[in-house]
Amino acid sequence: MPREILWTDAEEIGIQLQEKFPDVDPFTVRFTDLHKYVIELEGFADDPSKSNEPKLEAIQMAWHEEYEDAKG
Repeated sequence: MPREILWTDAEEIGIQLQEKFPDVDPFTVRFTDLHKYVIELEGFADDPSKSNEPKLEAIQMAWHEEYEDAKG
Protein backbone atom coordinates (compact mmCIF):
# COMPACT_ATOMS: atom_id res chain seq x y z
CA MET A 1 0.00 0.00 0.00
CA PRO A 2 1.39 3.43 -0.86
CA ARG A 3 2.34 5.71 1.98
CA GLU A 4 -0.17 8.37 2.88
CA ILE A 5 0.37 11.66 1.05
CA LEU A 6 -0.39 15.01 2.65
CA TRP A 7 -0.54 18.56 1.26
CA THR A 8 2.91 19.20 2.73
CA ASP A 9 4.48 16.39 0.66
CA ALA A 10 5.04 18.67 -2.33
CA GLU A 11 8.07 16.77 -3.65
CA GLU A 12 6.31 13.39 -3.59
CA ILE A 13 3.18 14.89 -5.13
CA GLY A 14 5.29 16.49 -7.86
CA ILE A 15 6.86 13.15 -8.70
CA GLN A 16 3.49 11.42 -8.85
CA LEU A 17 1.93 14.14 -10.98
CA GLN A 18 4.84 13.94 -13.42
CA GLU A 19 4.36 10.17 -13.68
CA LYS A 20 0.60 10.54 -14.17
CA PHE A 21 0.72 13.53 -16.56
CA PRO A 22 4.12 13.34 -18.30
CA ASP A 23 3.20 15.60 -21.21
CA VAL A 24 1.55 18.38 -19.19
CA ASP A 25 3.51 21.55 -18.45
CA PRO A 26 2.68 22.24 -14.78
CA PHE A 27 2.71 25.99 -15.40
CA THR A 28 -0.31 25.60 -17.72
CA VAL A 29 -2.44 23.95 -15.02
CA ARG A 30 -4.91 26.13 -13.10
CA PHE A 31 -4.87 25.76 -9.32
CA THR A 32 -8.45 24.46 -9.38
CA ASP A 33 -7.33 21.63 -11.67
CA LEU A 34 -4.12 21.06 -9.70
CA HIS A 35 -6.18 20.68 -6.54
CA LYS A 36 -8.35 18.07 -8.29
CA TYR A 37 -5.30 16.18 -9.60
CA VAL A 38 -3.75 16.06 -6.13
CA ILE A 39 -6.79 14.82 -4.24
CA GLU A 40 -7.27 12.08 -6.86
CA LEU A 41 -3.75 10.69 -6.39
CA GLU A 42 -3.51 7.19 -4.97
CA GLY A 43 -2.47 7.47 -1.36
CA PHE A 44 -3.66 11.04 -0.87
CA ALA A 45 -5.01 11.10 2.68
CA ASP A 46 -5.25 14.74 3.68
CA ASP A 47 -8.31 16.94 4.05
CA PRO A 48 -9.08 18.41 0.59
CA SER A 49 -10.12 21.68 2.20
CA LYS A 50 -6.69 22.13 3.84
CA SER A 51 -5.01 23.26 0.63
CA ASN A 52 -4.05 26.87 0.08
CA GLU A 53 -2.19 28.92 -2.50
CA PRO A 54 1.30 28.48 -0.97
CA LYS A 55 0.85 24.70 -0.78
CA LEU A 56 -0.38 24.52 -4.38
CA GLU A 57 2.51 26.75 -5.52
CA ALA A 58 4.99 24.44 -3.79
CA ILE A 59 3.41 21.43 -5.50
CA GLN A 60 3.43 23.18 -8.87
CA MET A 61 7.13 24.07 -8.48
CA ALA A 62 8.03 20.51 -7.43
CA TRP A 63 6.09 19.13 -10.40
CA HIS A 64 7.77 21.64 -12.72
CA GLU A 65 11.19 20.52 -11.50
CA GLU A 66 10.28 16.89 -12.30
CA TYR A 67 8.87 17.98 -15.67
CA GLU A 68 12.10 19.78 -16.59
CA ASP A 69 14.24 16.82 -15.44
CA ALA A 70 12.16 14.45 -17.58
CA LYS A 71 12.68 16.62 -20.67
CA GLY A 72 16.38 15.96 -20.47
